[in-house]
Amino acid sequence: MQLANYLFFTTQCDAALTFYTECGLGQVTTLMRHGDHGIPIASEAMKGKVMHARFEGPGVLFFASDNHDAEPMRGSSHILIMGNRDSTDRLFTKLTVGGKVTTPLAMQPWGSYYGKLTDRYGVQWMLDCKV
Repeated sequence: MQLANYLFFTTQCDAALTFYTECGLGQVTTLMRHGDHGIPIASEAMKGKVMHARFEGPGVLFFASDNHDAEPMRGSSHILIMGNRDSTDRLFTKLTVGGKVTTPLAMQPWGSYYGKLTDRYGVQWMLDCKV
């Protein structure tokens, strides 16, 4: 058994996946679009949007799609357990572009170098590095 997150966007899935690739998290390994190969569409506005994507990188696996009835993301967060402080700083900086830092990266009482942010697509990320 393996747990993986599924991110739902309304129309920005392509842009979000490109952003996560540019941040160095991994790449899209599977991509299907609404309307391709007989896949039904809820509306013409959804035609060509991402129906299903698999995103993978070292230690990273999640799925994503555009859905006409997607709700804003809340109540869940990706947590990345990082190997060193420098890579934590670099990734945090990349993910915050256009987003909002909710907990700046800093040493925490529990002994981790930790920070939390919501990226420009509304996805929450926590980076945790045991120094």
